[in-house]
Amino acid sequence: MITEERVLEVLKEAGVLQEGHFLLTSGRHSDKYMQCAKLFRNTKYSEELCSSLAEQFKNDDIQLVIGPAMGAVQMAYEVSRTLNVENFFTERDNGVMTLRRGFAIKPGQRVLVVEDVVTTGGSVKEVIEIVKEQGGVVAGVGVIVDRTGGKIDFGVPLKSVISVEIQSYEADECPLCKEGKIDLVKPGSRKITK
Repeated sequence: MITEERVLEVLKEAGVLQEGHFLLTSGRHSDKYMQCAKLFRNTKYSEELCSSLAEQFKNDDIQLVIGPAMGAVQMAYEVSRTLNVENFFTERDNGVMTLRRGFAIKPGQRVLVVEDVVTTGGSVKEVIEIVKEQGGVVAGVGVIVDRTGGKIDFGVPLKSVISVEIQSYEADECPLCKEGKIDLVKPGSRKITK
């Protein structure tokens, strides 16, 4: 099992943890942002963290790994490679999370839903619904970074490589906005509709 110290070392080395004033995918604001896409620039980082996550599910009879595009496409592949199972990804079609490209979940198939970073878990919840609608069984949720410090509940086992509580704010409560000294940046891939 990877140590928290090693995980933090990898996150820093890969340039994942950023500081500033960020608009998160959830619509909330934060002074810290985890750009996990940077993990996947170099396989030495992604392989180490994704295999550590996969190891936590090795006894859960996982038959498929699925994650939302864009953030979890490479992650689903890397986790599935360690577990030696198939992987898919969901994607947005006109703003709605869908399963496309001929991907189909078999009824009763045990599915691990993965995501790079979880703050409110909106994308994960959408993927869980897709798995259930197709008759799959959500065996668990695996994330690289749980920003809630373990407070989020998906109704299934949640395992993370690292769990930290990073403060985030509703836009109208954001102290950085009130100070007005640091410009707001939207670093994620998903458009915000709020």
